[in-house]
Amino acid sequence: PCGNQPRKPVGRNRRTAKVPTMNQTRRLLTDLFDIATARAHPAQCLPAHLPPPPAGRLIVLAGGKAAGAMAETAEAFYRPQMPAERIIGLAVARHGYGRPTRLTRMIEAGHPVPDAASLAAAGDILALAESAGPDDLVLALMSGGASANWVAPANGLSFADKQAVNRALLRSGAGIGEMNTVRKHLSRIKGGRLARAAAPARIVTLAISDVPGDDPAVIGSGPTVPDPTTLADARAIVERYRLDLPENVRRALNDPANESPKPGDPVFANTTFALVATPAASFSAAQDAVRDAGYACVFLGDQVEGEARDVAARHAAMARDLQRQGKRAIILSGGELTVTLRGKGGRGGPNQEYALALAQALDGSCGIAALAGDTDGTDGGGGSADDPAGAYADGPTAARARAAGLDPAVFLADNNSTEFFSRLGDLLETGPTFTNVNDFRALIVDTP
Repeated sequence: PCGNQPRKPVGRNRRTAKVPTMNQTRRLLTDLFDIATARAHPAQCLPAHLPPPPAGRLIVLAGGKAAGAMAETAEAFYRPQMPAERIIGLAVARHGYGRPTRLTRMIEAGHPVPDAASLAAAGDILALAESAGPDDLVLALMSGGASANWVAPANGLSFADKQAVNRALLRSGAGIGEMNTVRKHLSRIKGGRLARAAAPARIVTLAISDVPGDDPAVIGSGPTVPDPTTLADARAIVERYRLDLPENVRRALNDPANESPKPGDPVFANTTFALVATPAASFSAAQDAVRDAGYACVFLGDQVEGEARDVAARHAAMARDLQRQGKRAIILSGGELTVTLRGKGGRGGPNQEYALALAQALDGSCGIAALAGDTDGTDGGGGSADDPAGAYADGPTAARARAAGLDPAVFLADNNSTEFFSRLGDLLETGPTFTNVNDFRALIVDTP
C-alpha cells in the first residue's frame, strides 16, 4: 500500500479487517517465503525416505547446497541403528553451507563457479563410490548446487577449462537444464557416471529438487541416474548461445568417449531414486498460508521460466488486472528465471532483477507489493553465504529510488539490482537456508 492511510476494511471479516500497512505486508511476504523454505528443510523432509541400515557399510555421498544438512540428518537417523565405524562418507556444499557432521566428512566448495575444493572433493567422492562392496549401501543425497560442488573434468580437460565453461554458461541466459546438459558431457562424475563407479553396489539416491519439472537427470546434473541427453544436444546448446569456449572443450564435446550412460545401461540395475522435497510441496504449504491470511491464491506453477525482466512485466500486468477487478489476492510462482548479462560489473541474481523490473512496471501503483527470493538463501552474487536471497518491491519503490537519486532504468540496464535494493534497504537477506527448491515469488494485491 501507498502510505498508511485508513481505508475501508477488506477481507474475510469486514467488520475488523484492515488494509495492511507496508510493514505488515512485508511481514506476510517474508512469512510465506519462510513457510515454503521450511517445508523443504532436510530435517523435516528426509527421515521418512531413508532406507534401513545395510548389512555392510553406509557410504554417504552428499552434494549441493543442502548437502551438509542432509548428511547431518542422515547421521542422526542411522547412528542409533548401526555401529559408527560402519558409517563413512563425504558431504560437499557451497561455502558457508557446511554443517557439524560427526561421521561424514564435510567440505565447503565453490558455487556457482567451482574451485579447487570442488575438484578435490569429486575425486574423493569417486574413490568412495569405487570402494563400495556388495553389502554396502551408497546413499547419494543430492540437491541443487552439486554440479559446481562436484567437478571431475573429462579426460583432456583442465580445471580451468571447466571454470571457463561455467562462467560462459552463467553469462549466456541458458536455462538450468541446458547448462547441465553441457556440464554432463564434460565430466567423469555427472550424467550417471557416479553410478558407474559404484556399480554393482546398491545405490539409493534421495534428492531435493531445485529444477522445473523435477527431472532426476537435471538435479545436480544427475550423477546416479541415466542421462537422456547427448553430445549432440550439448553442441547445439553451445551454438545456440554462441558460447566462447576453449578449444579443448569443443574437442571434448566431439569425442564419443564422453557420451554419458543412457537408460537401460546395466550400471543402473541396482539403483533407486526418490524425491524428498520439491517446489510443488513448498508451494502447497505457501498456498495454505495465503488462504489462512484471507487472500485468494493465484498459483502460476512452480515451473515458470524465462528472462527475469520479461516475466516481471507479465506478472505486474496480471496484478494490475486483478486489482482492477477488485480482487484481494496473492500471486505465487516458482521456477528458475534467467538473466542475460548486458551491463559491465553490476551485481544481482534473477530474483533481484525480477524485483527491479517489477518495480519499474508497477511505478506509481498502490496496493501491490512483492517478494522474490531464492530458497537457498542466495541469489546470484559472488558466491558468498551472506549474499542476498532476493528483494522486496512495490508500487512506490521506483519513486522512492528517484527521490534518493537512483534511476531504476540505469540500474536495470547494468544488471545492478543488488546495489539498487541495498541503497533502498529492500534486500531480502536470510543467510543460508540449507535447502534449495528454486525461486519463490509472491505478489500481494490489495485494493488501493
